[in-house]
Amino acid sequence: MRLRPYKACDAKEIVSWIGNERDFRKWCADRYEAYPISAEDMNEHYNRFAFDDSFYQMTAFDENGIVGHMIMRFTDEKKSMLRFGFVIVDNKRRGMGVGRQMMELAVRYAFDILKAEKITLGVFENNIPAYKCYKAVGFRDAAPEEEGIYQIFGEQWKCLELELLP
Repeated sequence: MRLRPYKACDAKEIVSWIGNERDFRKWCADRYEAYPISAEDMNEHYNRFAFDDSFYQMTAFDENGIVGHMIMRFTDEKKSMLRFGFVIVDNKRRGMGVGRQMMELAVRYAFDILKAEKITLGVFENNIPAYKCYKAVGFRDAAPEEEGIYQIFGEQWKCLELELLP
C-alpha cells in the first residue's frame, strides 16, 4: 500500500463506501449537511482548501486501486500540530488491516515529511473499530480542550480525543 495526494477522480469511489447515514455521520460528523453526498459534493468541499498549504487530502492505494482516504490539516500557525480526519476505508476491505496500514503510512508521512510534532484526531465513542485501529497505531487518549458532544439522530455522540507524539 502507498499514500498519495487525493485526486478529484477518487471521489466517486470514496463516496460509494458510505453505506448508510449513521456511518456517514461517524465519518464526517456535521461537516456535510445532507446525506448522501456525491463525488461533486466531496470535490466542492475540498476545493475550498485548494490554496491552503495547511490542508492535505490523501488517498491510499494498492495494486487493486484505491483502498482508503483521509485528510491531514495543521491546526496552528507554527505547523507543528497536525489533525487527521475524514478517515475511511473501502467497506469491502474493513477488518483486513487496511485502515491500520493506511494510518501507519500517514503517521510516517506526518512526522517524517510534514515534520509534525504531534498528531491529533477525534473519533466517536460508538465507532469502536476505528478507535481500536487508532490505538493499535499508537494513538493515546487525550484530554479534550472542550468536551465534544454532537447531537446526531436525537442521540448524544461523544467525540473522544486521541493524540500521538513522535
